Amino acid sequence: MPNRLPTTAAGWLAEVKRREQEGSLFLAYDLARQGLEKFPGDLALKHRAVLCLASTGATRKAKEELVRLKLDPPPHISLASQLGLDIATLKPRLLKDSALVTLGSARQGAFAMAAQAYEAVYISAKRAGNTEAYYPGVNAATLNLLAGNKKAALRLAQEVRDQLATWPGKKGFYEIASELEAQLVLGDVEQARETVKIVRERVRDAAQVDYRGQAAMLRQLRLTIEARGLESELLEALAPRRVIHYVGHIISAPNKPGRFPAEQEPMVKKAIKKMLADEDVGFGYGSLAAGADILFAEALLGRKASLHVVLPFDREEFINESVRPSGENWVKRFERCVKAAEKKGTVRYATEDHYLGDDHLFNYASQLSMGLALLRAQHLFAPVEQIVVWDGLPPSGPTGTAVDMEIWKRAHLPRKEIRVGNGFIPPPRAPAAIKGSMQRNTHAMLFSDIHGFSRLRDEQLPAFIDVLLKCSAKVVHRNRADTRFRNTWGDGLFLVFDDAGKAAECALQLQEALGRIDLEANGFPGDMGLRVGLHFGPVYAARDPILKRKNFFGAQVSHTARVEPVTPEGCVYVTETMAAVLAVNNPGQFTCQYVGMTEAAKNYGPMRMFLLEHSRVGWNR
Repeated sequence: MPNRLPTTAAGWLAEVKRREQEGSLFLAYDLARQGLEKFPGDLALKHRAVLCLASTGATRKAKEELVRLKLDPPPHISLASQLGLDIATLKPRLLKDSALVTLGSARQGAFAMAAQAYEAVYISAKRAGNTEAYYPGVNAATLNLLAGNKKAALRLAQEVRDQLATWPGKKGFYEIASELEAQLVLGDVEQARETVKIVRERVRDAAQVDYRGQAAMLRQLRLTIEARGLESELLEALAPRRVIHYVGHIISAPNKPGRFPAEQEPMVKKAIKKMLADEDVGFGYGSLAAGADILFAEALLGRKASLHVVLPFDREEFINESVRPSGENWVKRFERCVKAAEKKGTVRYATEDHYLGDDHLFNYASQLSMGLALLRAQHLFAPVEQIVVWDGLPPSGPTGTAVDMEIWKRAHLPRKEIRVGNGFIPPPRAPAAIKGSMQRNTHAMLFSDIHGFSRLRDEQLPAFIDVLLKCSAKVVHRNRADTRFRNTWGDGLFLVFDDAGKAAECALQLQEALGRIDLEANGFPGDMGLRVGLHFGPVYAARDPILKRKNFFGAQVSHTARVEPVTPEGCVYVTETMAAVLAVNNPGQFTCQYVGMTEAAKNYGPMRMFLLEHSRVGWNR
């Protein structure tokens, strides 16, 4: 959030657009919603709220927002104005997004419906004299191409091309990008190659870069090229700046042995700077330990890239554990990097808990960093990779550079290495001194309940147990091999898993199973519904003296319990951490659509929430 909140609707809108251009779409949507709390009737903020959600792939939520904000049907505002055109194209945009994830024979029909919606806006905007009418026109052309209506596609693309050929004054980014799209629809490859060069100059101009707009352009152009059967290399020059997850060894103190010797710092610093330039890196996600992490952070800041820092626990404890042992100079460098990232609002803590000697928290933070990098790359249609500073040796404990590399490798993602070391073989890492007798480990946790249960009468309870609880029990039993703990009370269910993907699959199975039940036919209110919340975090496992069996405890259990009460019936909501862990460990299996900062139950505070669904074709392409 900005340090000083805007005082006008125009100020809120400017802040939203600034975050969009940076590619911070989650934050842009949250700011639009916050601005609407102050200025509930502002149409421009309403438009940006829906657009930001749509740009993250949250089509379902964006459709709901379109209706909730009374933008469907569009308000009475002239299509001769920019805002009028922007609002009018929201519904066609969402129809296009829905078509992209439509399967089978219905796909072409869905594209045709989106094409008709765009063409209707195009015709009306031209009639109103809006020079920006080329935008819905070129969308209608591409969507007709995808729908198999080539004749209409070529007609519309030529109209747009003719309109832009006589454009008064200097063309902006969107005019040139639309001209390129029209050329590709028409199959004019040679002219398209020349236009690509112009577009590249614009997207590489720091003063003009718009990551949201660039991502939307790339998705559209890729669809056009695929439908036309053209070579994908046409668009290689337009690839957005790369997103990286950076990681590496902590540097040794001067004249001390270590996996990253202090005397190799200049070499590594130079290698990192060169690699970030060669790879055209624009976004970096990682931690801030002394050595490789801080060298990456400094290099990212030096090239004005976006630095995103994830600290595993309390800041001062982290400094004492992972920064100060390498020398006080590294503490000063840490503080400079943190201050720069905090200014941009890009510092987060994997957990607000204390370290307590628990090394698993480092791995937890690493998975969060990796997942956030992947989510950012998906939204921006940007290439993503891991860059590591590594000595080539296996891990000396349960966490560390080699462990993070293995997680990334399992996701089949690209990696580049900068080698350090001088043959030093570290001794096995001694377990840290853990306070207390219990240890924390990271687990996925599921809470669910049936909204409306409290309205049931006593005579309905036998049927509730026999129908609804028995249905849930079948799903839980089917997943029993993956669960570490199961508990129920009334309509509530609490499950603990080792694996985030298994937890997500079980949650969706629960919703699917209960969704098939005809509630009214079984004597229940028709508006009853299952709510499921998921989170991933470090918790204690210990024998419960009351239950006389293992149970799970900790702040992260409470964190999970606050998700389910704010989840709509029939949905599965997950926290940002859970979404990130699924992105890196279960690529292509699930989608997590952003629904915004949501006030958690019992005054727990706002949390970023995502709607969990099985992955379908379209958005991950």
